[in-house]
Amino acid sequence: MSLRHVSKSYGPDRHVLRSVSFDLAVGEFIYITGASGAGKSTLLKLLYRAEAPDSGEVVFCGRDLSRLSRESVPYLRRNIGVVFQDFRLLVDQTAFENTALALEVLGMRPRELRKRVEYVLDRVGLGEQAHEPVRNLSGGEQQRVAVARAVVAEPAMVLADEPTGNLDSLRAAEVLSLLDAVNRRGTAVIVATHDHMLMAARPRRTIGLSGGTSFDFPREQAHEALELAELQAMQDYRKRRTQRALGPTNGAEARGHDGSWSSDRSVDARG
Repeated sequence: MSLRHVSKSYGPDRHVLRSVSFDLAVGEFIYITGASGAGKSTLLKLLYRAEAPDSGEVVFCGRDLSRLSRESVPYLRRNIGVVFQDFRLLVDQTAFENTALALEVLGMRPRELRKRVEYVLDRVGLGEQAHEPVRNLSGGEQQRVAVARAVVAEPAMVLADEPTGNLDSLRAAEVLSLLDAVNRRGTAVIVATHDHMLMAARPRRTIGLSGGTSFDFPREQAHEALELAELQAMQDYRKRRTQRALGPTNGAEARGHDGSWSSDRSVDARG
């Protein structure tokens, strides 16, 4: 997987990603981190072709995903497992049936399919709930079904958007162990998260997002970089609040000639 100068906006005033570039090696495990709203989920959507970039290239297995025809996208997704933040499960079907869907589209034989699904559900702690309708499961249990469905086919790549967000520490560790096991078999894994404890417990290469741009930093700097990104996001938010409070100006009233805030105009940005 390779991203080259990828940008994505939603309208003229919302630039989510700006010239993001990085490479993911075969079988690599990385974290994508950043403050809320930094663009983590948007980046994952570009990787499984739910959306296309405004500019730049997203290359997977030698193919530029933005050039894929609509008919080719389902074949791409057979090679990518996705853990969605909102799970996207079939709530009237059981945990087993939801997980099995990823293997049914591959035409796996029923006996092998059953063994594989039962194994994965047991790994995420849902062996006894395998035949329970999803609507009867808790939020944390539904999240584990989503993880099981993403990894059961052992795809070339797994994308996980906050996969431990609704889990206690024990279940979160089990889910990360499962992702680790899949990774050791050669599957590349990208986890989008802002969970400090998760990253500290299982250090991996970490790519940060801040201000729409990406930066790659050493593992030991992950927590410090995330805190800086969150601080910058808060400062940007307060700045926007201040600008809205001031209303339209000609630029000279609220700012100095160098673009800085004037010291003699005090605005409470805390709301």
